[in-house]
Amino acid sequence: MIRIFCALLMLALLGAWGPMVNAQGVTLSTLEKIREYRAIYVGHRESAVPFSYMVGDEPMGYSIDICDRITDAIKLALNDPAMRVVKVPVTSSSRFLMLQAGTVDLECGSTTNTKIRQQLVSFGLTTFVSGIKAAVRKDSPIRQISDLDGKVVVTTSGTSTERTVRSVLTMRKVSGLFKAGRSHGHSLGMVVSSQADAFVIDDALLSGMIASSTQTDKLRIIDENFGYEPYSVVMRRDDPEFKRLVDKTLRDLMQSGELERIYAKWFMSPIPPRGINLNLPMSDLLRVLVRNPNDEGT
Repeated sequence: MIRIFCALLMLALLGAWGPMVNAQGVTLSTLEKIREYRAIYVGHRESAVPFSYMVGDEPMGYSIDICDRITDAIKLALNDPAMRVVKVPVTSSSRFLMLQAGTVDLECGSTTNTKIRQQLVSFGLTTFVSGIKAAVRKDSPIRQISDLDGKVVVTTSGTSTERTVRSVLTMRKVSGLFKAGRSHGHSLGMVVSSQADAFVIDDALLSGMIASSTQTDKLRIIDENFGYEPYSVVMRRDDPEFKRLVDKTLRDLMQSGELERIYAKWFMSPIPPRGINLNLPMSDLLRVLVRNPNDEGT
């Protein structure tokens, strides 16, 4: 509750920026705003293991490490090594609004790049590709997508997953009953408590959530994919200078091998707070995108 209050307070305080307009009525670019306030505001998720999550009071994860490299590049570009980096919690429902309002300059979590979302915000080069899978109770008869006929399927409000799942079920002539969870944790809890039969979300998030859950022994992930989703860092639209800086930083990470080292740290090694190893090797599709980066989305 304290974090939510702080986020709302920051929205109220920073909302006066509106679309980043200064006293003379001239729209500020992201870099101009950062230079003027000597601060970079980074939006992060609080429970998107292993991309962006809280350990104590500290946000960490794969996406956070990538964004740390981007904020270092911004400091260098603006010749201001002492510039503050302010981490701001966001949710699946608030993240795009906060970017559009200028409350955060980057969103570093587990956000899928889609053509629809590109009408609202801008995405950097793809840094992760996730399969979309379902978690069910271990004693569930559900083994594949066709088994979801007549079952209750929960997705998290504000994510792109529901649209994908509905499309796949319709195409396969499977009739599911849909519910929306407030958060990923709430959605998974609905399966554990039998309020839903399956929770569908990106497989890396699902693996992280189940591995860090106290209900690990009650859940399993079905093998079949609903599809694939590309993740990336998100920023506001129509700011080509800032996007060029973000993309150059990401491309440098890919070409130097640093992105693969960050990946190994979070997906192939023990991670805080419980030292769990997700053991998720980099997919062939992501390796292709590291060699030939793009921001196309789905």
